[in-house]
Amino acid sequence: MKLWAHSLRYTVDDHAGVVGKPVGKNYIGTLWHNQLFLIAPVLRRFIPQRPNTVLVSPSRDGALLAEAVQRFGYQVIRGSSSRLGASAVLQLTNVLTSGSDIGITPDGPRGPAYEVQPGVIFLAQKTGAGIVPVHIEYSKYWRLKSWDGFFVPRPFSKIHVTFGALHWVPPTTSDEEFERERLRLRDAMMQLVKRR
Repeated sequence: MKLWAHSLRYTVDDHAGVVGKPVGKNYIGTLWHNQLFLIAPVLRRFIPQRPNTVLVSPSRDGALLAEAVQRFGYQVIRGSSSRLGASAVLQLTNVLTSGSDIGITPDGPRGPAYEVQPGVIFLAQKTGAGIVPVHIEYSKYWRLKSWDGFFVPRPFSKIHVTFGALHWVPPTTSDEEFERERLRLRDAMMQLVKRR
């Protein structure tokens, strides 16, 4: 994966102000599941100063990703963005308060693709942490026949990384308000997909 990552040519748009900046607050980074392949080297390249813990599915495929992420020096919590139980929420809250960012694929591990599951909204509300939407795009790629159309960049292609503007989730008092916040985050993430 390191050799693969080194073969690519990178550009970045940083609307969140995190690249090369000292860590002030810790954030929840969100990335669509189908863009996950090179997340660890992307984090290491652009924001090495920010400690990060990645939420990874407890599935067998997730075990491969977890090992790759750990080899790049990041921590892993095994769990699901769609089913953040009390234990997982407590772990993720502790990680944020201990000084680490959290990375979550809000449509993983089973989809549907490009749909934000409620767990990330609940976590943002509970912790007060801002969300940084992340988008990774490749100029040339293979696309797997998986539920999300997983992207695998071709070696020596171009990769463009976007750190979206900081997104805050206010408290809600009804299911309707919570749903509006879920859709608002989905729209913010999809705007990055459509912008390029």
